[in-house]
Amino acid sequence: MLHTLSGQLGDRSLALIGIHCILELYDCPAKLLDDVSLVQQALREAARRSNSTLLGELCHPFEPQGITALALLGESHISIHTWPEAGYAAVDVFTCGRHTRPEAACEYLIQVFQARRYSLRKLPRRTTDAAPIEEMADFPEALSCETAGRRR
Repeated sequence: MLHTLSGQLGDRSLALIGIHCILELYDCPAKLLDDVSLVQQALREAARRSNSTLLGELCHPFEPQGITALALLGESHISIHTWPEAGYAAVDVFTCGRHTRPEAACEYLIQVFQARRYSLRKLPRRTTDAAPIEEMADFPEALSCETAGRRR
């Protein structure tokens, strides 16, 4: 799916190279958001479910609470930042390539952290290079959108 951008960049084709999901999790149990082992396991499983290659990971617990965890992927990254005292987690899942499924990682993280409410924004990442890195024609939903939901 190529789009044309005019203006400051001139008339150039934009090739979709990836999807950046911005996920906000609300009303999560504090004990889940402050469990280092669970957050690390969730990060690894999210990478697997997104069909991405896990190259490395880093996790840092804060005092008195909260965790930041990062997964370096062959296709980009996943980050999880938790605020247990607020029942909140901020998650980024950015993947490139046709084979990846960032939305599957987000769906999994909504479940594992038992979010009662969430917001998911999907942003297309594009390049203005003449030769597209990867055309993702089968991603019609890759246009900017926001989904909000509640779990029972």
